Amino acid sequence: MEEAKQLFKKLKIHSLLDLALIIPTSYNDTTLSTSLELGKVHTLEAKVTDSSIYSGKLRVTFNLTQSGRRLSSTFFRVTPYHHKLFEVGSSHVIQGKLEEYKGYLQMSQPKSIKQVGKITPKYKTVLKESEIASLIECYITEKNLFNEGLDSREVATLMHIHFPKSMEEIYEKGTFKPDFIAVLKFVEAFNHLKKLRGKRADFPALRALHGNIQPFIKNLPFTLTPEQIAVISQIQEDVAREDKAAKRMVVGDVGSGKTMVILASVMMALPHKSILMAPTSLLALQLYEEACKHLPKEVKVALVMQGKDRGDYREADFIIGTHALLYKEDLPEASLVMVDEQHRFGTKQRQSLEALVSVGEKKPHFIQFSATPIPRTQAMMESELLDVSLITTTPFEREVLTQTIGKQDFPNLLAHIKEEIAQEHQVLIIYPLVTESTEIPYQSLEESRGFWEKKFDNVYVTHGKDKQKEEVLFEFREKGNILLATTVVEVGISLPRLTLIVIVGAERLGLATLHQLRGRVGRNGLKSWCYLYSNFPANERLTKFTQTTNGFEIAKLDLKFRDSGDILDGTIQSGQRFKWLDMGEDEEVVAYAKDRVRNINVS
Repeated sequence: MEEAKQLFKKLKIHSLLDLALIIPTSYNDTTLSTSLELGKVHTLEAKVTDSSIYSGKLRVTFNLTQSGRRLSSTFFRVTPYHHKLFEVGSSHVIQGKLEEYKGYLQMSQPKSIKQVGKITPKYKTVLKESEIASLIECYITEKNLFNEGLDSREVATLMHIHFPKSMEEIYEKGTFKPDFIAVLKFVEAFNHLKKLRGKRADFPALRALHGNIQPFIKNLPFTLTPEQIAVISQIQEDVAREDKAAKRMVVGDVGSGKTMVILASVMMALPHKSILMAPTSLLALQLYEEACKHLPKEVKVALVMQGKDRGDYREADFIIGTHALLYKEDLPEASLVMVDEQHRFGTKQRQSLEALVSVGEKKPHFIQFSATPIPRTQAMMESELLDVSLITTTPFEREVLTQTIGKQDFPNLLAHIKEEIAQEHQVLIIYPLVTESTEIPYQSLEESRGFWEKKFDNVYVTHGKDKQKEEVLFEFREKGNILLATTVVEVGISLPRLTLIVIVGAERLGLATLHQLRGRVGRNGLKSWCYLYSNFPANERLTKFTQTTNGFEIAKLDLKFRDSGDILDGTIQSGQRFKWLDMGEDEEVVAYAKDRVRNINVS
């Protein structure tokens, strides 16, 4: 048992189904062939009728017992062992690839095999063949697989794969049969969901929250979308419980109005306090401005940033801050904790904010927000670990025209930039690098800034390593015409006058990043443009991107063009990779697996 534990550890697996999903990469089949097919490996009974040496090679002629046909074989790197083994008159079971030359059957360097009539799976793992084979033999049994919650079809499929009686029962055209692949997809999803459900830990809440949100909603100068209202209702249900602290993730597309959901949640918490942590000073300040603008005047709002506090956070009803919050030892108890752009924080940072305002076993209600859309399959997976809400629509139709451009379009681009600036609109140009590189066929930020500064007034420049980047962004928002930057502006910053973005070397970026960058323009409904500047404009990925502005569709495309990426959030940071399951397409498989996992836990 201890030895098996060590082997499981070496394989980095944690469940019986993890082991069952280590699928053979090939099989060594020693069952006798019943027919002859050229180009395929055969196992045949044969008798040596002739043997001779030619240019250092051994030539052996066999008579095939079953068909009576002759077959000649050539052996290279000959040893005395070969001469002794293939003496004239000796009988063998030979295995090798069957070929034909001028009407004669041939098999180059066949093996003479001792054990006949057996199919041995071959596994590629860090273990020795004998070790993985003994683990499979010991643990992959019908009884164990039924105990994991699989049904008879799934159990039979896995047993066939690991212990096949014939290759015909599992293979079709050299690969697993389609119904076997369907079972493997399901088992992958089912196994993963079971493990996630096992990781979910719920705690009692500090208190149930029943604050009235109507004064806030009535005073808004616009109507909330049906999806915003639905998510707000889900949060109301979550926070009204005292026996279980809310644990929800709200995933909203770019410009879907998550801020209003945040402010409605603050209203629910009243008269108790709520805290929100944002990844940058700029985002924290934007949220603070929105809160001051839209929350009823009697709600006290405070801002906590390094050396830039506004209002007294000890007295405030709603405290907004950056990670500077984590260093305040006198943070008041908060019944609701929220994190914006949660993926920008490590798991530990999020947990320490929660811990700061927890009391013993009791925890605050906890809501995370993300503007990185994920495929629905991923949301369904995640919801085993925490509740997930999706906001897929935007409060107003954003008119953003996306197109790929190249060098030949540069004069037209310059003219368009001048037009937008003349209308007091702003332009953002994203470069792939800060300084020159021989690796990348595009100009860097530093190389091109001289050109823009000479041609235009009020050009601002910033990048990830720029210590002043937040000040630059603030100043650009008020006074700038053109901002040259790297992807530092990807998430969340609101630039209401921005109507044109150019992304240089767009083919180098992931679709999710391109979508976030495009989300910077047209925030207030102004007609806007996103130009993907590429030396390779005939790029299928970029073409597909120009055809949709829906972040959830783009998340699906992103999966299609890479593999099934990291499951969202720091909850599973190893980044789950699925071998059979397609996170972009297999929504029904995940839904069915989810249903089955739920039924196991109920029964």
